[in-house]
Amino acid sequence: MAATSTSAATAAAPAPLDDVMLAMDVVDSLRHADKLVERELGTEERDRELKERLRRLYAAQGIDVPEHILEEGVQALREDRFTYRPAPGGLRRSLALIWVRRGRILKVMAIALGLAAAGGGAWYFGIQLPEEQRIAAEQRDLAEILPQQMSRERDRVLALAREDRAKVDARTLASEAEAALAAGDAQAARDKVGELTALRRRLEQSYVLRIVSRPGQQSGVWRVPRLNPQGRNYYVVVEAIDAKGQPVRVPVTSEENNRTAEASTFGIRVDERTFERVRADKQDDGIIQNNRFGEKQVGYLEPRYNFPTPGGVILDW
Repeated sequence: MAATSTSAATAAAPAPLDDVMLAMDVVDSLRHADKLVERELGTEERDRELKERLRRLYAAQGIDVPEHILEEGVQALREDRFTYRPAPGGLRRSLALIWVRRGRILKVMAIALGLAAAGGGAWYFGIQLPEEQRIAAEQRDLAEILPQQMSRERDRVLALAREDRAKVDARTLASEAEAALAAGDAQAARDKVGELTALRRRLEQSYVLRIVSRPGQQSGVWRVPRLNPQGRNYYVVVEAIDAKGQPVRVPVTSEENNRTAEASTFGIRVDERTFERVRADKQDDGIIQNNRFGEKQVGYLEPRYNFPTPGGVILDW
């Protein structure tokens, strides 16, 4: 009775780790050595032949494999005991994989969210916000700033102007600016307000046009017209000087190429008789006594001339 209990305990005890590892190696050898399993397992005779081959194989390596290990290896191979089978797919497996890889997944999500936030911030601060600010500024210009500027410049021009032409120009520009404001065209309104400002500054100017008579500088020039090779155009060179004796830059347009520029020295067209008179005055003693060609007063657009002139101007000679 005692012997029977001892035998049962022995049978129930787990196999030593070395035996298990050896059995696994046997199975691996059975699986990979020349496809022996597929060809030779299936009958007892073939099982014995297979175990004999394995015994010789391990003996050649100096390994003594007990009979029960070989038997367990063959049996384990039949049962696919040491074959790895991946867990079946499904929601539980997917959730388990996500949990195992949560650190990497969270890191990737954090990076993605960071990149999205950075991209969104760059787009907002680099594109959206400036555009919103531009639109807001334009709306403020249309509603407040430009109407105030237009009214102020128009009123100043009307107060300065001493001739009807300037007043008509001021009212026309103001009306065009109001139409642009009503249409929501801020740039067109700015352009008209700018023209009003230029008109006001022109009316504010006060200067004398004096004929140039300094040594080494021309006091007059003549040109052969392109369309009339047989004729000549005569010009007296003048400079605009303010009450302090300083040059004043005024807007002038050349009749030769229609180029407009601000200049303090330019040539004004005269007839041949006036040209010869100025030249004779200079040749007398090198000084032009009658050198005051004209005067521009505050409130007027153009100077009043002391010499006859059709008003043509040149900028280069």
